[in-house]
Amino acid sequence: MSFDSMFSSAEVSASGLAAERMRMEIAANNIANARSTRAGGKGPFRRQQVVFESALADDIRGPRGKANALGGVRVVGVSTDSSPFPRVFDPGHPDADKDGMVTMPNVTMPFEMVDLVTASRAYEANLKALSAFRQMAEQSLSLLQQVR
Repeated sequence: MSFDSMFSSAEVSASGLAAERMRMEIAANNIANARSTRAGGKGPFRRQQVVFESALADDIRGPRGKANALGGVRVVGVSTDSSPFPRVFDPGHPDADKDGMVTMPNVTMPFEMVDLVTASRAYEANLKALSAFRQMAEQSLSLLQQVR
């Protein structure tokens, strides 16, 4: 096993940490804007979602041309949810139309909370894997020191 391939599992966990952190940030942003009827002058806020991609597709050949079976994940971008905006009756709202209807953001709190919790659990799992890798590396180094 080469020295570079030894750290590839840590790189996979690190990429997962970064991707899940972004997912939590987007979910928190959606929750914060769940009642925003004016998002940049374009009407109600549109829910956003993070798009992931496997890093394996482009990283089959790592640096120095060696095959790398582990690639992790990367954030490709943030897409907007095109589901329809709900309309609620609130004649006192400043954005109400002549019939008293207000177009609200397409953010659903239960969906956002589930997304936030699953992203948090995935983040914790990647952190635990990274911690286990660190412990194994420390034990390996201490064994190597004892051999000398």
